[in-house]
Amino acid sequence: MKAENIAKIEFISRSANEGFARSASACFAAQLDPTLDELGDIKTAVSEAVTNAIVHAYPNELGRVLLRLRILPGQVLEITVRDWGVGIADVAQARAPMFTTGGAERSGMGFTIMESFTDTIRVRSKPGKGTTVTMRKQIAQRTSTR
Repeated sequence: MKAENIAKIEFISRSANEGFARSASACFAAQLDPTLDELGDIKTAVSEAVTNAIVHAYPNELGRVLLRLRILPGQVLEITVRDWGVGIADVAQARAPMFTTGGAERSGMGFTIMESFTDTIRVRSKPGKGTTVTMRKQIAQRTSTR
């Protein structure tokens, strides 16, 4: 599907960059005139995906995280978060609520939250090669009140 607009941002897997990714995603999505609720959904989904990359992909080192944002026809925002970290051995298990490899301080709800705040989510991963999470959210067309 041909994108109407696109942005790519690459950063290292420092926890401070999660907020940057959230804000950048919200700013890019603003051109679709989302509601505050829709912006909150986007920021939450991005936060979860980027946090997963930071915490799970690179548990013992810093690595690269790529955030790609695309506006697709029909007011659809596509968000892709990619890493080149350890990968996920069993994607179905990782997507199950409460499953985590991050220790007791992690809830294991990241993928469940992403699914709740977007319309679709696709997860591709290869152990030792990294993970790509692609989410789509349709932004409602608002009618003018003028």
